[in-house]
Amino acid sequence: MGVLVGPVPGLGPLLLLLLLPPLPGPGPRGLRAKPTVRKERVVRPDSELGRRPPEDAPGLRYDHEAFLGKEEAKTFDQLSPDESKDRLGKIVDRIDNDGDGYVTTEELKSWIKRVQKRYIYENVAKVWKDYDQNKDDKVSWEEYKQATYGYYLGNPEEFQDGSDQHTFKKMLPRDERRFNTADLDGDSTATREEFTAFLHPEEFEHMKDIVVLETMEDIDKNGDGFVDQDEYIADMFAHEENGPEPDWVVTEREQFSDFRDLNKDGKMDKEEIRHWILPQDYDHAQAEARHLVYESDQDKDQKLTKGEILENWNMFVGSQATNYGEDLTKNHDEL
Repeated sequence: MGVLVGPVPGLGPLLLLLLLPPLPGPGPRGLRAKPTVRKERVVRPDSELGRRPPEDAPGLRYDHEAFLGKEEAKTFDQLSPDESKDRLGKIVDRIDNDGDGYVTTEELKSWIKRVQKRYIYENVAKVWKDYDQNKDDKVSWEEYKQATYGYYLGNPEEFQDGSDQHTFKKMLPRDERRFNTADLDGDSTATREEFTAFLHPEEFEHMKDIVVLETMEDIDKNGDGFVDQDEYIADMFAHEENGPEPDWVVTEREQFSDFRDLNKDGKMDKEEIRHWILPQDYDHAQAEARHLVYESDQDKDQKLTKGEILENWNMFVGSQATNYGEDLTKNHDEL
């Protein structure tokens, strides 16, 4: 499946566009993929909210992995329960903006959005020096191209096979197209904000067309400008020869027919893909905030006390509200 650039690695079901796999290359000057991880392609409204699995170990793991992914969820195991509760309590004090002793859905939503935004900009900061080679606090297209593709541009004989060369030829112009879209002033140089839009296009309104276009290009294998049902399924499931399709694939075929193919012509066009991967009526942070409140609101007053949150601490540790668990392992003054 595929993914988004930059993005917000690890944000639950948050959308991210599919990157091609990196080509092999010797050392740091070889062709390098952008700093991202493979993620779900689309933000899906969670129809199962309010129908949480049983309160047992597998159920809790379901929550953690749904919010974080398997790797980030392991952070939960780094602290003792008492230490986790203590640090989570300090985070709760920061979420409660008005200091009234309650955490509302809106306060939790704002916190999750803040954490998400911070993650994105920290991600860019980590790779900035790799690309800003002349240290002018900007990244030109030439700097990015040389840092990412320079080795192969200078050593085309290093391609191991035709598929590597095909991947290279596809990635370079695609990156340049995205860079030019992010470069709002057209000077072929990206400020930090423009470079953030380049690496995390799903977060910027002026980059949404690129997100849709790249998704189309990734899935549309026959190049007809549409995504049919088989292409849609092939993006997430590789058939074994003569093997049966799992039940979830059958369900996805039904989803395609019922909800993806809006005009019922058997395929998705760009607008239908936009509706799929960038739904206008779905706010990921709002959905997660509502879920956390729903699960922890013992007296059903639509807001949470610190006690209610700490009572259900093991779910919050694994949620985006605590930055994939990372906030619990930091000094709270850093937040």
